[in-house]
Amino acid sequence: MLLVVSLVVVVGLILSIVYAWKVLNWVWFRPRNLEKWLRQLGFEGNSYRVLFGDSKEMSNMIKEAKSKPISAFSNDIVARVIPAIHHAVSMYGEKCILWFGPKPAVLVTDTELIREILSKSYVFQKNSNPLGRQLARGVATYETDKWAKHRRLINPAFQPDKIKQMLPSFYLSCCDMLSKWEEKLAKEGSSEVDVWPYLQTLTSDAISRTAFGSSYEEGRKIFELQKEQAELIMQAVQSINFQIPGWRFLPTKMNIRMKQIVKEVESSIRGIIDKRMKEMEAREGSYSSDDLLGILLDSNFREIKQNGNKFGMSLDEVIEECKLFYFAGQETTSSLLVWTMILLSKHSDWQSRAREDVLQTFGTRKPDFQELNHLKIVTMILHEVLRLYPAGVNLGRTTRKETPLGKSTLPAGVQLILPVLLLHHDSKMWGDDAKEFDPNRFSEGVSKATNGKLSYFPFGWGPRICLGQSFAILEAKMALAMILQRYSFQLSPSYSHAPYTVITLQPQHGAHLILTKLL
Repeated sequence: MLLVVSLVVVVGLILSIVYAWKVLNWVWFRPRNLEKWLRQLGFEGNSYRVLFGDSKEMSNMIKEAKSKPISAFSNDIVARVIPAIHHAVSMYGEKCILWFGPKPAVLVTDTELIREILSKSYVFQKNSNPLGRQLARGVATYETDKWAKHRRLINPAFQPDKIKQMLPSFYLSCCDMLSKWEEKLAKEGSSEVDVWPYLQTLTSDAISRTAFGSSYEEGRKIFELQKEQAELIMQAVQSINFQIPGWRFLPTKMNIRMKQIVKEVESSIRGIIDKRMKEMEAREGSYSSDDLLGILLDSNFREIKQNGNKFGMSLDEVIEECKLFYFAGQETTSSLLVWTMILLSKHSDWQSRAREDVLQTFGTRKPDFQELNHLKIVTMILHEVLRLYPAGVNLGRTTRKETPLGKSTLPAGVQLILPVLLLHHDSKMWGDDAKEFDPNRFSEGVSKATNGKLSYFPFGWGPRICLGQSFAILEAKMALAMILQRYSFQLSPSYSHAPYTVITLQPQHGAHLILTKLL
């Protein structure tokens, strides 16, 4: 008996020592070794501080930046939107380190290195964020072979002929929004309107119709829940508590609510899928392929039938892809539209040129697919808006093992920050007027504007470039064309210029514009 007790004590002691060593290695030895390695490669930054790294300072910078708007309208927004990166670059130059707890992140601004990183999707994988997965997983978060499988199955939904078929849904959603504006301006021909919530409703309605064949009213619950989830995730990530091991498992009010939202969203989407599956059974195995869900189910069904279950998606995986459709399809386009309206309100000359482009192309008629693709001025404007106000301000990757990059070798466990916003505003890339709104930069296309360098990538680049890029641009063109046909707009005196991120780049205090009816 004594021997057994002694063995238990010894085993317990050994396990305690092993666990203590792992914790000590994670919180001190490994970060210090990584720091030494990175400094030898020429990266500068704050020295590592136990457990929290730069997190406390980052959190304070974000709070300070959000506390007040930009005093005078300016596109010089880097300091407000990504204050920690702006501070690090100001202090240490572009080759700098930031500490997210015990994990170092290095800034990569060399366009050739960015090209290498984004072209090697199996080598430089996305940063793992457990909280982000509560919002949506799917093809945007998967890696290697699983990512390739999902990308292959989803790709048919975003082919040009399928996107063309979605134009009537975009049109109906735009009509719904414009009819609400019509009601607000019914008595007077001009009125102040915060267009931001209307644009969010528009894009949510459009994704509801195109993804699920339902109206915005049916999808309202999903949209509101995912919007709340995005805000909670940003609060959590920007809190120093996020660096405490196991914090996300504690039964805090925030953590409990995030788990509730996951269940409610999945339940709502499961209900939509179950309804579609019953329709399929009634048609004896034939899927309706008029929307993204139908196309996805059809693609998945064919793959399973030809190659077996392991080559297709499970029901849970289909649900995750639908969550991603809903969030990404809504957020990116609403961000693009709101900043376009704000910038055209500020630059009335470009608003007039865009309206002339629209009226010369199809007058006051309903836009069609070919005509929307011939809007040269509108396309130039959208490119310039995406340059100055990209929906995603950073891209993140990580090294899973020792990895060569350019002429250096990075250690395993290093995050790579590809600062989209910083590069889009870089005067070395774009000239001294980099922070000015000038769509003429794109008069001869993106390649000419960038001189072939990877200095413009609002939808990412390489194998993992956003699948929904054409979807978002076409929807934005349709909405902007219909708005320009009917209204002129300018900034209201109550407009407050305060860009900030809630996953995507948004106006913190709304977008208060003066709308004036034209028709």
